[in-house]
Parts: sequence; C-alpha cells; structure tokens
Amino acid sequence: MRLDGEDWTRFFDAYQHDAWRLETLPVYRMPGEREMLERFLRTGRLDYPEDSPWLARVRRFRASGRTIGRVHVLTRPLTDYLRFELAAYAFTSAAGEDIRILDLTDRENPGLPQQDFWMLDNHVVEMRYDAEGRQIGRFLLDNPDLEQYRTWKHLAVHVSVPLAEYREKFLTP
Repeated sequence: MRLDGEDWTRFFDAYQHDAWRLETLPVYRMPGEREMLERFLRTGRLDYPEDSPWLARVRRFRASGRTIGRVHVLTRPLTDYLRFELAAYAFTSAAGEDIRILDLTDRENPGLPQQDFWMLDNHVVEMRYDAEGRQIGRFLLDNPDLEQYRTWKHLAVHVSVPLAEYREKFLTP
C-alpha cells in the first residue's frame, strides 16, 4: 500500500514503541529541504528552526516513551548533501533521535540491503527513490520477513558509530 501525505503522517505518528530507518543514498532531493540546503552550501552554516515540525515530532515521540533512530550508510568523500544532512542530524539528535553512521569507505558492506526503509514497530515501509534521490513513494509492505528486517537493523546498529563519534573523527578540523 502506498502511503502519501496525511496518510503517511498519521501512519508514522501512530507507531507505539520503536521507529527506525536505514538510509543508503548519498543524495536525497527533498523539496522541503531545498532552501536550507542552498543556504548551507553558501554559508557553511545550518540554522535549523527549533520549532520545525520534524524536531517537534521527535521530541513528542521521545516524551511519550517511544524510541526513534536511524543508521545512514555512506562513503567518503561526502557529497554536499551528506555534509548538509550530517549538520541537520546534530539538531535531530539533540531532539532525541538516535542517529548512527556506518562509513563503508574502507570496508565492505556487512550484508545490508541497498534499500531505504522504515521499521515502525512490526511494520516495514520501503522508501523508494529515483536515481537522482527524488522520492518516488513510500510503500507499506505486506507480510515482510520481519526477522530479516530486524537482523538488518541489529547489524546496522552494531557496526555503525554514534553521530557524535563520527563527527569528531571525520568532521572536526
């Protein structure tokens, strides 16, 4: 089933315990980020509004006892978009999202799929993008192999590092 607009927001916000995402792309072209990305590329600074809808949602999830996190799989050199995203992650991390980085620059993929997805409790939503990183859609999978997705999540978390550790090692001059 395709999840768009308010249907996606309602479905996402209804998770009860744990939301977790695997991100695999070096560039995402999200219309709502364009202005912030362009400003970041011009100035090297990111001013992420504290009252942004995403930060408010993350804080609400955490205040209700729910967890939310992600692992972004990447390689260096970082794309402009990844530099922007890592800067944005500092804000979402401060709001309560557990963000981890898996850098495959000097290692092989440990067996993770090349497919973005969200796990929302016992549901899997496949995130589909075109070759340029534009979102094609979000699809709630019927009868996914939950054990496989849990294995991928466990593996990704186990072999990744917390955002702060990654930033200190690779982004601090």
